[in-house]
Amino acid sequence: MSSPDASRAQKMRLPLFTQKGQLEVPTPSEKDWSKDDEEGYVFKDPHQELDSLPQPYRMINKLVNLLFDRAWEIIEDRDTLREVELSRIRPTVYPPVFESKLSKRPRCIAVSQDYVFIAGAKGFSIYNLHDARQIYVYEKFKVEVMSIWATDLGNETLMAPVDETGVVRLFYLCKDGLFFIKTINEVDDTSKQTICVKMDISRGGDFAAFLIQGAGDTWLDVYKLPKESWLKEVEHPQMAVNPKKKAKQPQMDVSICYLGEVKLSLPVQIMKIKPPKPITGTLFKSPLEVFAKIEGCYGLGSGQNHIIKDSQWEQQTAIFNATYRKYLDGEWEEEPLSIATFHFLFPSCLTVMPTEVKSPPGVASVLGVHWTGRHNFFLYSLNRTLKDKVDPEGVWPSAAPIAASQLSDCGSYLVLACEDGVLTLWDLAEGLPLGIIALPEGCSCQSIHFLKYFLVHEGQNVYPEGPVKSQMSCVVLCTDTSLHLVTATGTQGPTVSMLVERPVKHPEEALCAVAPVPALPGMVLTFSRDSCVHLLDVARPHIVCAFVPPEPYHLAVPWKPVFAVSLQHPFFLLRGDHPDGDSDTPSSVFYFNFDSCSLLENVSKSCFIPRADLNAAGFPQALPLERRCESVLQKRFQKLENKVKEQEHWTRLRRYSLLLQRENVRK
Repeated sequence: MSSPDASRAQKMRLPLFTQKGQLEVPTPSEKDWSKDDEEGYVFKDPHQELDSLPQPYRMINKLVNLLFDRAWEIIEDRDTLREVELSRIRPTVYPPVFESKLSKRPRCIAVSQDYVFIAGAKGFSIYNLHDARQIYVYEKFKVEVMSIWATDLGNETLMAPVDETGVVRLFYLCKDGLFFIKTINEVDDTSKQTICVKMDISRGGDFAAFLIQGAGDTWLDVYKLPKESWLKEVEHPQMAVNPKKKAKQPQMDVSICYLGEVKLSLPVQIMKIKPPKPITGTLFKSPLEVFAKIEGCYGLGSGQNHIIKDSQWEQQTAIFNATYRKYLDGEWEEEPLSIATFHFLFPSCLTVMPTEVKSPPGVASVLGVHWTGRHNFFLYSLNRTLKDKVDPEGVWPSAAPIAASQLSDCGSYLVLACEDGVLTLWDLAEGLPLGIIALPEGCSCQSIHFLKYFLVHEGQNVYPEGPVKSQMSCVVLCTDTSLHLVTATGTQGPTVSMLVERPVKHPEEALCAVAPVPALPGMVLTFSRDSCVHLLDVARPHIVCAFVPPEPYHLAVPWKPVFAVSLQHPFFLLRGDHPDGDSDTPSSVFYFNFDSCSLLENVSKSCFIPRADLNAAGFPQALPLERRCESVLQKRFQKLENKVKEQEHWTRLRRYSLLLQRENVRK
């Protein structure tokens, strides 16, 4: 039998020498043994070795270790973000200058001239832009106002609020008097009520178009506005109900009065445009029969007139269904109604109109329309009546469906953006295309915003005085929230540059809205999902400053902010909401003045530069077209002359070299 000390010694674990790394079989000879092997051994305490855990404790141990590793990674990422935030240069933040307190959260804001129109629960309110003073309240609607469109007509303003039921009404603000004109789509039977989805008024206020939906259909109503008659009728008002009844005089603290009893001329409907019919088979047997049906060149390119038969369509449909059967099987959602985007265009050689049609200068003559999912941009003449046949006078086909379009405020430039990210730039005033350019791969256009053409002079963005031809710039907000600057000139091709990249690591910084600031050359307001409002200089590009409402107000819906930018004054308005409120909670509209910002106080006041200073500075864009052509020709002639002189110089050197070689041969 073994002694107790021996059994106790057998149970004890003695210290061991263990070799580091992977063990290898030593060579037979001791001479080949490495002397460094002595350093490869380490003393190990057997009591510190980890025994292999049985299941399920082994799995629990792995999960706990994984949990600690992930928690540590999150801690490191947060520390890194905190260091980046602390090292980031934060822009200067400016508070608002005025505040308009409201009893309910407004759905929309509009600005025209010196007036601010704010939507209300049963109407709208009118405020003064320069001191935020309320000057009139109109509350005669039955439901809440959802959107307001206000257009400057010179000294007058045409306003069109759209209520919650989709009813749109026209109001005329002239000489401190508010006049009601007409309800566009109101009906007696509420079951047949139509909805106004979108509207637009031409520059100058001669025409208006309303996109209407109802009874599973959609169409575009176009009206001619008798604004000249309105001015005469305001001077010599006629009462609609009682001629002896005097109009209400404004109160002491109110500078606008409602003159609903005054009857104004009604808009005249001139056109009703429906979406293009789907392309189907025809009975034409030859191209001659197709061209015989087309009157002149009107409608050419719409795709409606062809020689493809129904049997061919059915055959192609069957092939398509058989090829993609696994993708087509299952339930499909009902296709939404087609939505139109439309613009009022001025007379141009690009718009083919009848020869007998003569439009006065400065008055829109063509309505350009494109529908969702369609390739064509249709052109309709505005010189017609409701009885005339509604056919497009021109068609601009595109290689891909048109996703978005935008007309500049001056009406001289048009941009068509297709779903494949290709932009087509048109100079309507000069009648020529400025070029075609594609956005970076993977980018698709979401919205287009024109900038008034500007130059960088002595480190400052300025507007050149006088007219500028064939010079355009716009910012494009893409669906991936990246922002791009697109510029084009008549002599050079268009260019595209990145302004704001897609925030991959910080999705809360994604842009959701962009608005140009006409009072500040080359600057736009950007609204991000983290409720930040920044002023971006597109020429550098860099963030100039930021704007925030006072505490505790914030942007309740940052991905769809409610704001308005003045076209004539250095103001922009922003709705601020309480943190714990809903749509019925009191809210405020804040007024931001760019001139009150120390970084911008001199920008809007000195944003124009005389033409003489630009000529002295050597800006070719400031020169007239003839001078620019002359300058280009002179530069090319100078290059050609230098090239000829260089060739003559090398020719002389070669001749001299040949003469030297001949002399050496003779010697």
